[in-house]
Amino acid sequence: MTLEDVHRIAVIGAGLMGHGIAQEFAVAGYEVSLVDTDAEVLAEAVDRIRANLRKMVELGLVDSAAAAAAPERIRATPEMAVAVADAGVVIEAASENLALKQRLFGEMDRLSRPDAILASNSSSFMPSEINTEVKNRGRVLVAHYFNPPHLLPIVEIVRGPETGDEAVETMRALLLRIGKHPAVVNKEARGFVGNRLQLALFREALSIVEQGIAGVEDVDTVMRYGFGRRLAAAGPFEIADAAGADLWAEVAANLWPHIAASTELPVFYEDMLSRGENGMKSGKGFHTWTPEAADATRDRIARSLAATSELLDG
Repeated sequence: MTLEDVHRIAVIGAGLMGHGIAQEFAVAGYEVSLVDTDAEVLAEAVDRIRANLRKMVELGLVDSAAAAAAPERIRATPEMAVAVADAGVVIEAASENLALKQRLFGEMDRLSRPDAILASNSSSFMPSEINTEVKNRGRVLVAHYFNPPHLLPIVEIVRGPETGDEAVETMRALLLRIGKHPAVVNKEARGFVGNRLQLALFREALSIVEQGIAGVEDVDTVMRYGFGRRLAAAGPFEIADAAGADLWAEVAANLWPHIAASTELPVFYEDMLSRGENGMKSGKGFHTWTPEAADATRDRIARSLAATSELLDG
């Protein structure tokens, strides 16, 4: 399978991530089959794609002609066999349930072209865990998008011990063609790269609040108006080189003994979760959320991501 052999993309699962992934390929000009066994989810996905595209036109990320054409390239169907029959790449975007993913990959393997790449959008399971029902495991990899997939350009391509070079290179070339920034993860590791870094930061943020060093609002403020902005422009190794690798080694030696290393959730976080305080979807989490405040924050995030994309990629 080479890039020239890929003409249709199939996306299995039309929920939070699946509809955005389908949208990306359709905007880039690919024919897309979007699959979900829940008719209501499938209908909502098409509506959400249209809403996403309206917002992207407003933000200047997509022109109106491309936004109008993209939904016409998406074939929504409950039938996996119909969707994957002529797809060069099949991307599973179902819920994070290992047994479900293993079953779906077994079906994808039986129903798809023998040369099609089979990818999972899993954020936690590795290819060697997902591919147990697949005969040709050389075509299985993880293509981990970040939410929202249509606004964040990164995709982690995770290869398993049996994943072939051709599958990795073709997936990488495909993602580059549609304007993404793929990063190849050469060795299976829980959390890949992005979530390992993200959760290391989150653990320390929780520890700072737990120790009373600073409150939730002030931790968010430091991140948003401090080095968070710098991280949009440069990675941690670039930043270390810019400041001086010797300086960063000294800082690390001084701070590492004091940085959190616990494998347990802090008590205050467990108490919050036990009260059902799950963030925007429940109206309260680390912050209190009215529907209006939640919408305003989502809009701010979208506009910030759009502005960053224009600055760094424009």
